[in-house]
Amino acid sequence: WFEHSQVYHQTRQLETSPTGLGRSFEDVRIKASDGVELHGWFFPANTSSQRAHLVFLICHGNGGNISHRLGLCSALLETGAGVFVFDYRGYGQSQGRPGEEGTYRDAQAAHAWLRQNGFQGKDIIAYGESLGGGIVSELALRETIGAIVLQSTFTSLPDIGAELFPWLPVRSFSTIKYDTHARLPHIRVPVLVMHSRADDLVRFQHAERNFAAANEPKMFCELRGGHNGATWEQREFREAIEKLLKLVENGGR
Repeated sequence: WFEHSQVYHQTRQLETSPTGLGRSFEDVRIKASDGVELHGWFFPANTSSQRAHLVFLICHGNGGNISHRLGLCSALLETGAGVFVFDYRGYGQSQGRPGEEGTYRDAQAAHAWLRQNGFQGKDIIAYGESLGGGIVSELALRETIGAIVLQSTFTSLPDIGAELFPWLPVRSFSTIKYDTHARLPHIRVPVLVMHSRADDLVRFQHAERNFAAANEPKMFCELRGGHNGATWEQREFREAIEKLLKLVENGGR
């Protein structure tokens, strides 16, 4: 119970509406492979965009829900690509209770919805924010994607748990892993690691270790501010995302 309560800080109430972005969107209901119904918002790219065939699949962090990610959605939409953001089970309007395998299934369901709606796997950029990085790294092994983004992501949950609770035998009793570091050597798509030295929750060394474990092509973007800051407003963020998109457009070269 303690472990679960520390990992998942979900909220049910949607605090904002996607209409605030002032652009078209689709309210999406999908089902994971075990029957759990999930909720998300899909923002298509402008039809005139040369990147309308590209889409960001956002796997958000462990707190709040999709209504807290509209700023990120807006920044990614400015690239000319589409955006699909969804809530894991137990978050927002999605049914069920969160858990590690469940969140992996949820990401796969979101990926499947994009494929069913005309996107090729190689054109899906899986964006992982904090905990979401552990989810997109597993998604990259289960499904075909074009690239992954690890923003403010830890190496593994036991690693960060041992730092936050040094007086507890975290590594001995941990059952929730989200081991991104162990998966990165097996991922063969472009990887963008973004992190701030001032991150007050996930230390910078997590990003350095993840980057070292990743295969080429890979990029590192040093952000500014705390763990929950509006990183998408930073010039460094936008430049790094633009470089990643060009990599995807060039087939990873």
